Amino acid sequence: MTGMVGNRLETIVRPDAEMIPQLAQFDAQLLNDMNVVSKVFPFRANRYVLNELVDWSKGPDDPIFRLIFPSREMLPEEDFSALDRAIQDENKPKANELIYKIRHSHNPHPAGQLEHNRPRLANGEIADGLQHKYRDTLLFFPSDGQTCHSYCSFCFRWPQFVRDDALRIAMSDRTLFLSYVAEHPEISDILVTGGDAFTIKSSRLRFYLSELLTPKFDHVRNIRFGTKALSYWPYRFTIDSDASDLLRFLTELSEAGKHVAVMAHYNHPRELQSDIAQSAIRAIRSTGAVIRSQSPVMRGINDSADIWSDLWQKQIGLGIIPYYMFIARDTGPKQYFEVPIARIWNIYSTALRGTSGLNRTASGPTMSSFYGKIELLGVQVDATGEKSFVLRALRTRHELNDYELFTAKYDETASWIDDLAPAANAVWPAGIQRQF
Repeated sequence: MTGMVGNRLETIVRPDAEMIPQLAQFDAQLLNDMNVVSKVFPFRANRYVLNELVDWSKGPDDPIFRLIFPSREMLPEEDFSALDRAIQDENKPKANELIYKIRHSHNPHPAGQLEHNRPRLANGEIADGLQHKYRDTLLFFPSDGQTCHSYCSFCFRWPQFVRDDALRIAMSDRTLFLSYVAEHPEISDILVTGGDAFTIKSSRLRFYLSELLTPKFDHVRNIRFGTKALSYWPYRFTIDSDASDLLRFLTELSEAGKHVAVMAHYNHPRELQSDIAQSAIRAIRSTGAVIRSQSPVMRGINDSADIWSDLWQKQIGLGIIPYYMFIARDTGPKQYFEVPIARIWNIYSTALRGTSGLNRTASGPTMSSFYGKIELLGVQVDATGEKSFVLRALRTRHELNDYELFTAKYDETASWIDDLAPAANAVWPAGIQRQF
């Protein structure tokens, strides 16, 4: 099956055998577990993902299955059991209370997104659908792009999809967006994000962005689109009703002198294999846009040097530039997907050995923390045999700290910057220093 009904995307919003026949092979307990967890973290799939990407013969251990479907282990056992009982008892008020509590206990907005990243206009108005963390880069969350063709089970943007307005970042006011950009000539990069920028109709993308081509916005040199559509719905760039118009708009942006970057999220080499996925890549590249790829390392999905080496080499062959290897953010079901930093370094360094320099454009492993993007450069050993992590402040809120080096005590269990402490006699940059 192509993933379409007629010429339209068919999405599925419940992980059960009634809507997904392939799930009938699994026992009732697994189906119940997925249903319970999907009440907390959002679930969405489509026929293309289910029929072309998931290897059903491998069952729940399949990496794409884990990428799409919720698991019981994504919730603490106490929370899971309490919510399961409320659902079985058909106690909807209790279930809703638990869902709210569990969601808010999972750090829905990490890295100071609400408290420190939301900018104000010159008149003092808060721009709720914008994030301005780094001086030159503005994130724009159009309200009609706050969904995806399918949802990743690990996604750090999960609060965008759970129908809780208190958690959602979104903006429909083009005037507010453009006013802020005009007031800040230091902004060179606009990142249209969500959700997925390419769930937005091309006419709406034109509505939001076309004015950036006027002389007033010459300071905006780069326009980025965050998307998983190349993996989850490649038809968006080939035979969707407005695919041609979308490609024309990307071409217009490129020909107007803007650098257009499609920031693609590829988590596993299988996402690159289908003919339609490769056709979508060629279609985007024909517009003059550049495709850059990024992904976190996630347990059970891509926590293998062989997978990353294969992923990057396939991308280079298709004209995609490896951009970032991330460490899973401290939000949502992080404990289910997290991999220790020390092991991630081994994955990264091993994956790159034996490959050409074209594969070595991926920064990483990198943590997008409150302090900024923190890059792990390696593990060093001193004359006494003591190990330490060597880190770099790749991008920070206070740009004077960018590219400063610092060291942390080696810890084989640490999985995030907050798990680390300065190495002996080490001084951390002021923008990163915590009280220990």
